[in-house]
Amino acid sequence: MRHFIDLLSFTTLELSRLLDLAARLKHDLGQGKRPALLPGKVLGLIFEKPSLRTRVSFEAAMAHLGGSNIFLSATDGPIGQRESIPDYARTMSQFVDGVVLRTFEHRTIEMFAEHATVPVINGLSDFNHPAQALADILTMQEVFGDLEGRTVVFVGDGNNVARSLAVGCARFGMHFVLAAPKEYGFPADFLNGYREAFGGKNPVHLTDPSEAASQADVIYTDVWTSMGQEAETALRKKAFHGFQVNETLMAKAPAHAKFLHCLPAHRGEEVSAGVADGPQSVIFQQAGNRMHAQKAILVSLLGSGS
Repeated sequence: MRHFIDLLSFTTLELSRLLDLAARLKHDLGQGKRPALLPGKVLGLIFEKPSLRTRVSFEAAMAHLGGSNIFLSATDGPIGQRESIPDYARTMSQFVDGVVLRTFEHRTIEMFAEHATVPVINGLSDFNHPAQALADILTMQEVFGDLEGRTVVFVGDGNNVARSLAVGCARFGMHFVLAAPKEYGFPADFLNGYREAFGGKNPVHLTDPSEAASQADVIYTDVWTSMGQEAETALRKKAFHGFQVNETLMAKAPAHAKFLHCLPAHRGEEVSAGVADGPQSVIFQQAGNRMHAQKAILVSLLGSGS
């Protein structure tokens, strides 16, 4: 049995196969075909955090594949409060064929997976967001074709999205650059795992977004304050002053550069409206690819050949 918790757990070949499957399923849908590859399968979605794209994309994916969903939010009983996480995992495993977890703490997903007897998918944790990164790479593949040697610049802190994206880029031979204030780089535990996986190398961290943008094929950003960090809002706005992705910054990149954002976007903060809604932006193509990438994950983990 396999889980989808961290891209580091997957080889380049395995991720390439997921991307190929996602592309085929997207093409089929464009032709009006929705093959029921998971008939009768039931997916449990357990979300501690609110969601638009993650919830709807997984639910739509299962519907397209002939399966169904059961959704549980924090109001249905926070994980680990009414009963232990191991008991929760063992119980849910009796009812569903797979579980998507969207949690505050990454350890919750790890502990759940240790005791579940069905595949567990990381729908976001405070540590990483691998399903998002798979959709990001699918989008870049559609836009550029060959990914080898491309440069992806993430303007913002070394958060969960940036961590998964850095790993995904390394898996596919892309250069990843984090453009962030010095104190908002990647944490030590992530860097230790990254170095172990990629021959002792560190992802590049620059503190000047203009320097970072100069060779970028992709400029990517995220909100400056993620869920659970609301108390830091004022501090983060001050720290990231000068790190907005706007027309001036995009002009420093090659003309072919594209803009990505995992959404929701705060226009006027981390990105200007002119960039988010401009000709270089592919953010809604990127958002739509969440469903196709996650279809591939679901078929791989829950399908008859898994």
